[in-house]
Amino acid sequence: MARGVAAVAAIGIVAAGLAVRAGADGAFAKYAGSTLYTVLLCTLVAFCAPRARPLVVAATALGLSWAVEFAQLTGVPAELSAHSTAARLVLGSTFNAPDLFWYAVGAAGAWAVLRAAARARG
Repeated sequence: MARGVAAVAAIGIVAAGLAVRAGADGAFAKYAGSTLYTVLLCTLVAFCAPRARPLVVAATALGLSWAVEFAQLTGVPAELSAHSTAARLVLGSTFNAPDLFWYAVGAAGAWAVLRAAARARG
């Protein structure tokens, strides 16, 4: 994925996340946000490593998502989130096991899109 495409995709994903947050609530909003979190990380990984294979991009983003979720078990993200909106958005505050599944859904979806794009390029 070219850096320009990754940057535009990241902006679109953030907009989608904000739209979900503004227009929905409950489980749908929570897990859509979790899924989009990993998709956003995929675009950021692709931006930083534009020649990386789609599987590497998706696996890296999934690993980062899971690392952040498991870090929530330490209480450090909760402490940082109490003092910073940015930290709350990036790190969250409370471990939620179902998020691990939804991160995988986001990584799988991003992988499928990246793989299709790579095949289309030849």
